[in-house]
Amino acid sequence: MAEAAEAHEGHAARRGRDARRAARAQRSGVAVPFITRNLPLTEVLSEEAMQIIEHNAETLLEEIGIEFRDYPRALELLRGAGADVRGERVRFPRGLARRLISTVPSQYTQVARNPERSVQIGGKATVFAPNYGSPFVHDLDKGRRYGTIEDFRNFVKLAYMTPYVHHSGGTVCEPVDLPVNKRHLEMVYAHMRLSDKPFMGSVTHPDRALDTVKMAEILFGTDFIQQNTVCTSLINANSPMVWDNTMLGAADVYAQNNQACIITPFILSGAMSPVTVAGTLTQVLAEVLAGVSFLQLVRPGAPAIFGTFVSTLSMQSGAPTFGTPEAALCIYGAAQLARRMKMPFRTGGSLCASKIPDAQAAYESAHTLLPTIHAGANFVLHAAGWMEGGLSASYEKFIMDFDQLGAMHVLAKGVDMSENGQAMEAFHQVEPGGHFLGCAHTQANFETAFYRSSVADNNSVEQWEAEGKQDAPQRANRIWKKMLAEYEAPAIDPGVDEALRDFIERKKASMPDAMY
Repeated sequence: MAEAAEAHEGHAARRGRDARRAARAQRSGVAVPFITRNLPLTEVLSEEAMQIIEHNAETLLEEIGIEFRDYPRALELLRGAGADVRGERVRFPRGLARRLISTVPSQYTQVARNPERSVQIGGKATVFAPNYGSPFVHDLDKGRRYGTIEDFRNFVKLAYMTPYVHHSGGTVCEPVDLPVNKRHLEMVYAHMRLSDKPFMGSVTHPDRALDTVKMAEILFGTDFIQQNTVCTSLINANSPMVWDNTMLGAADVYAQNNQACIITPFILSGAMSPVTVAGTLTQVLAEVLAGVSFLQLVRPGAPAIFGTFVSTLSMQSGAPTFGTPEAALCIYGAAQLARRMKMPFRTGGSLCASKIPDAQAAYESAHTLLPTIHAGANFVLHAAGWMEGGLSASYEKFIMDFDQLGAMHVLAKGVDMSENGQAMEAFHQVEPGGHFLGCAHTQANFETAFYRSSVADNNSVEQWEAEGKQDAPQRANRIWKKMLAEYEAPAIDPGVDEALRDFIERKKASMPDAMY
């Protein structure tokens, strides 16, 4: 009986603590559509260094060139603009690419179906988007497995529910239980229906990009999307120095329809670029200039983001490594080059090579996320959930990353120099040798004074033991399950929803299943 009573009291205490923690999270987790940074930028390149890298990138474009493979339309447009086209190799006379990209807007607004969640891309804004592209998913209960459409929908719901992720993302995980040629329809629909945050479109085939545009027309209106950007999608270079027809075709569709593209060299330094930071940045700049030049020839003024994904490579095993100092230097340097080109910038995230959400995952992610913020990134893909070098999307790491993204919201605000922030009132309330815990200023600010983690345990070891000795992933496991149990879909016009489902079902019926 005594043990039962103690257990009941312990359960009641935990329930009370959980309720207080939830209430604090609700108060501190007021949704903001994006971060407005108030921190000085960290810059690692001098003006002279940037001039050298830009000169070298122009030399690469002029003397070596970039291949535009299996996409004659790109070759035709570039030749007409003055590029030297021989076969599929395109060489840019010095200064041509820089002139062509001059029509890119320095910032733009991506409109969400809930206007209060629309995001600014560029300037002092930072937008967090979740994991992208993982074929596997992982959780503590089932371990590592192929992703399904149920997992995809769960991740969309989790990203919708947290106030610290501003964008629903794109291929949050790969739903391999659906045919390759049809899965994009359900993926885009999940973003549109299960969330009202901005989203990304399909890029695995030009027809799938067009399907995204058609669905956006149903959701927003045909005329509306020609005047507004409602979709930002990821276009990766086939580094080194190749743009292939799949990416070019998808980019073409989006640019024609005024939708934004993240033009991103995807580089593992040492294999897909030189081993040096300056050499890698030279290649990044050249590949971006070439890709964005094509976009602007398709539609001058089409929104584009200067993207880069740079990680290093183990020279012993050939495996990707994350959270390294060289990768951080690339993040800082690429951000400076993007500002030099007057373009919004994408990089970074919460990247790690760890196979489970452990200490390695935490410190590698932190060593990527902090440079991302201090570099001034505008669009941050892989902000939550990335694990195993991107091969897995982790439920627990989603929650652990959400927690750190919340901390970044506070850090990015900078120092509060308001009258309340100066806290002179508190000094007048506390005598020398006293304490500030009970003074009126502390009482007025204690609930919002410091960021409070929803995952970390800061209690005594005795209390931690009484509550089951759980580690951070175990606590995160409990949190994501609770979030999914409490999820409620945002409202949508029933007629619009019906039209979306009708489009999807007709499109599926028009073609046989294919697994490529």
